Amino acid sequence: MRVKSDGRRAQWARGLTVFSGLLLLWWLATLSDIPAFLLPTPAAVAEALWSGRGYFAWNTLITASEVLSGLVLGVLLGAVLALCMIASPRLQRWLMPLVLTSQAIPVFALAPLLVLWFGFGMSAKVAMAVLVIFFPITSAFFDGLRRVNSGYLDLARTLGASRWAQLRHVRLMAALPAFGTGLRMAAAIAPIGAIIGEWVGSAEGLGYLMLNANARMQTDQLFAALFILVLMTVLLWVTVDSLLRRLINWAAE
Repeated sequence: MRVKSDGRRAQWARGLTVFSGLLLLWWLATLSDIPAFLLPTPAAVAEALWSGRGYFAWNTLITASEVLSGLVLGVLLGAVLALCMIASPRLQRWLMPLVLTSQAIPVFALAPLLVLWFGFGMSAKVAMAVLVIFFPITSAFFDGLRRVNSGYLDLARTLGASRWAQLRHVRLMAALPAFGTGLRMAAAIAPIGAIIGEWVGSAEGLGYLMLNANARMQTDQLFAALFILVLMTVLLWVTVDSLLRRLINWAAE
């Protein structure tokens, strides 16, 4: 237990060191002749964050709600697809091409259509997030379900376990680490779909704020929105990772 605690402290220390190093490099770059509208100083970005804290907070809440909704729905869709494909090889042959095709089409190409179909509200952004998220969940979970140790399955059959019991007690438990890997990946890329949806058509959210600031050459506000987006993504990943460590504490690191 002490070893895990020390390892976690070391991870946080490395993260803070990297962040501090990047901040220092950013500050050193602003000491050159680069115009402020191209690269604002960290102090200018911090001032923009503080002066517009209410505006930033509201748009952050909008984007966070889109990301979380898309994450929940994307995880459910990905898990259900993986379970359907492992339960029925025939269904797998029909579903796998559809899953792969959904990822072959560029997300930017689908974004205008989704906005056209679902409107400028939250639905289009959530749908975009789901499209980005469900594939890593489906891929990782399905791979974990089919790579179960055959000895475990043979033992379950010897004990008279039904196919449902094998899936529930053997395949699912063995596939949880792989599912956790997909979930961590989904948490890291979850904001991408929502931000793209806001770029294509929205009147609120961090993506809209970034586009609006860029059009007005308010680079400090653009950097502030980008900083919030990065912080949101890191916090989401850390939260998911912490929950998975507690729920799947028997799995190897």
